[in-house]
Amino acid sequence: MAQFQLEIALPDRPGSLGAVASAIGFAGGDIKSINILRNENGRGIDQILVAIPGSDTTDLVNVLNAIGGVEVLSIKPLQSN
Repeated sequence: MAQFQLEIALPDRPGSLGAVASAIGFAGGDIKSINILRNENGRGIDQILVAIPGSDTTDLVNVLNAIGGVEVLSIKPLQSN
């Protein structure tokens, strides 16, 4: 599985992070770690390390962007060891 570091913005309200985690699972991803970076203007900015089958992140990004108020700010591949 390929690993990617995502930075996402999501509404700062109960259930938002759960919806993101469920969407990642729906897209076949496995969350390896989550870092809460900051809160600004009612939005949380989080960094998520996720492993997905293959190397195409299109499905993952589409599923996340389909959640109301969630925005993928960046996605970076990580080198495998």
